[in-house]
Amino acid sequence: MSVLFARTVILYVLVIIAMRIMGKRQIGELQPSELVVTIMISDLASIPMQTSGVPILAGVIPILTLVVAEIMLSFIALKFPKMRKVISGEISVVVHNGKINHNEMEKLRMNMDDLMEELRLANCPNVKDVQLAMVETNGKLSVQPKKSAQESQQNLQTSPSNE
Repeated sequence: MSVLFARTVILYVLVIIAMRIMGKRQIGELQPSELVVTIMISDLASIPMQTSGVPILAGVIPILTLVVAEIMLSFIALKFPKMRKVISGEISVVVHNGKINHNEMEKLRMNMDDLMEELRLANCPNVKDVQLAMVETNGKLSVQPKKSAQESQQNLQTSPSNE
């Protein structure tokens, strides 16, 4: 039992160190390749953690291999813009000047309900008030409101309330 406990602690510490070395952010900000590596690392760590008959190196070596591969891919993506597009993908413009790009939404398999929800979360409930909305490579929607919408929003926030 104490061997299983020690193996679990060792692999836990290794996975935490591996994630810190890779410099990962919140799960929602992970690129697809980073999410895959994270899932694979957790799976690789669980096997020697659960089975004392499996050598601990059977988990350590693949985890370190994935960390090195992820760091190399990050370096390649940093130095070579064409490879960055292959590794991380490209942004997709779904709203431009108040008009929805249905072709891009179809490519992303994004429906109107999802788009409207994201716009509401960005304080732009009306599509016509959006200058630009794009799905970033990490899957999050970035919204740039039109100048007139920004000004009216600021006026609402600064006007005195009539109580």
